[in-house]
Amino acid sequence: MLSSKLFDHTILKADAMTADVDKICEEAIQYDFASVCINEYYTAYVARKLKGTDVKVCTVVGFPLGMTSTPVKCFETKTAIEEGAGEIDMVINVGALKDGNDTYVLNDILKVKETCGQDIILKVIIETCLLTEEEKRRACELSMKAGADFVKTSTGFSTAGAVADDVRLMKSVVGDKLKVKASGGIRTGEKAESMAAAGADRLGTSATVDIYTSSK
Repeated sequence: MLSSKLFDHTILKADAMTADVDKICEEAIQYDFASVCINEYYTAYVARKLKGTDVKVCTVVGFPLGMTSTPVKCFETKTAIEEGAGEIDMVINVGALKDGNDTYVLNDILKVKETCGQDIILKVIIETCLLTEEEKRRACELSMKAGADFVKTSTGFSTAGAVADDVRLMKSVVGDKLKVKASGGIRTGEKAESMAAAGADRLGTSATVDIYTSSK
């Protein structure tokens, strides 16, 4: 049986309306999921909906492309925290990583983590489907060096989502120093279990209720 705290109950689609977010929040409270993962627009609203529960607000930053500047990501992060976010999922600058500009990528993550401080969890989305094995390793190493809390496979908005082999690779690099979040295309209990078996500490999915209830 998968733990309810394995899941970030996610709604990131561009046409998500208040009624959709209400449903996600109600389900997250009912099943005691780890967080509700939303775009920044809904941060304050979700924080009010989840007040008094142990379900965290998780806000995405630099989403989904990661190509905004570091100051913009830091501003997004600061705003989200002020509005009630307890976790931040930031997207790295994939192009900079592929260019070999590790200094930029490291500083990008480092500055966002500094904005988060010690109390706010930072998950770093590396968008594995766009990276070579060497680039995936390097992204994980830079995330560790920057003091992030998690590395995360995917936004779910690129060419592919989470793959168990990528989770295993990421876990082999970060070990016990960071946790691993798998997200993107996780829609069945079987796939969720394969991600957990590969080493994922958290799963991001919009099919959370179906997956969790079928695993009980």
